[in-house]
Amino acid sequence: MNTQHDVIVIGGGILGLAQAWTASRRGFRVLLLERESRAMGASVRNFGMIWPVGQNAGRPHEIALKSRAIWLELQQLGVVEVETCGSIHLAYREDEWNVLREFTALESHPVKLLSREEVLERHPLVNPDGLLGGMYSDTELRVDPRTASLKIGQWLDSQENVTCQYNTPVTQVDFPHVETATGKKYTADHIVICSGSDLTTLVGERFAASGLRPCKLQMLKSKPQQGLPRNLPHLASGLTLRHYTSFLPCQSLGALKERIQKESPELDQFGIHVMASVFPSGDVILGDSHEYGDDISPFDKSEIDDLIIRELRKLIRLSDWQMTERWHGIYTKHPNHLVFEETFDGGVHAFVGPGGAGMTMSFGLADDAWNRWI
Repeated sequence: MNTQHDVIVIGGGILGLAQAWTASRRGFRVLLLERESRAMGASVRNFGMIWPVGQNAGRPHEIALKSRAIWLELQQLGVVEVETCGSIHLAYREDEWNVLREFTALESHPVKLLSREEVLERHPLVNPDGLLGGMYSDTELRVDPRTASLKIGQWLDSQENVTCQYNTPVTQVDFPHVETATGKKYTADHIVICSGSDLTTLVGERFAASGLRPCKLQMLKSKPQQGLPRNLPHLASGLTLRHYTSFLPCQSLGALKERIQKESPELDQFGIHVMASVFPSGDVILGDSHEYGDDISPFDKSEIDDLIIRELRKLIRLSDWQMTERWHGIYTKHPNHLVFEETFDGGVHAFVGPGGAGMTMSFGLADDAWNRWI
């Protein structure tokens, strides 16, 4: 088919950008269409964590590491700044320490146990009171989520075979055509729909039958902390062990979950597991919570923010606990797949729902998809 573009990507969040990057690297002429002036959704409302340690051993972990390599390539190209910061899971309870020891012994991920003293040497914000030790992983990265998508889009638009058009809502897909809100039509051999949490505007009937669920998270940012070194590892609490599926093989996880449910059922009610990431500015991004489906409200709950801060005070010591920003994000997640993917009409690819792992998985998922599509 002789068309102006080989590939049209709908959506300029990190998943759409990853699709545009991957298609362009394979020599395709790519048009990316984004309805806003820049990415506004979950791609900018997160920790900026690239988090391979949270992905299951095997294919998911391999895809995460592929994404990690592409983020580092983007850094080498001068597109984005990337910190090779790693991560530390902290243990303050014996059941948390048991899970970390068991996970390390599995040898499914490149991690190592740290003594209490080693943890405190690596991170000045860690609360020493009651600390048993931690688990270090060197695969995690940090990027600024508020600027990364914008910079990647600008760089892609500067490439010879990519055009990025913002403020361009797509209202209809009728392969091989897409139509925008102004009535303009574009044609391509491949149309990739990366519509984020919007599951109604385009091919809504397919998304309705997909099993995708929306998830709302609440997050906060502290006042900048003074005098901190750069490249500090991300911090995760024992609560996080019950959230990421990579820890499911640990037999000791059951006791931890049972204890949390008994002691703090409110944390399970709101899906709270706390993490902290320190940026070069000294800002500390804190979070988060998880509310699904009909539990999602447009109004944020101060109770959730208070619980997040309550749990984080057990984990870290800030010189100033004033919060300068509070926000929420909404992403979509499939219960059984790393991403929802469906190809139909000969060349339309719905590609939505990497869950809370968009920054971690998008580039690897896109690469994996194009290996199958061509």
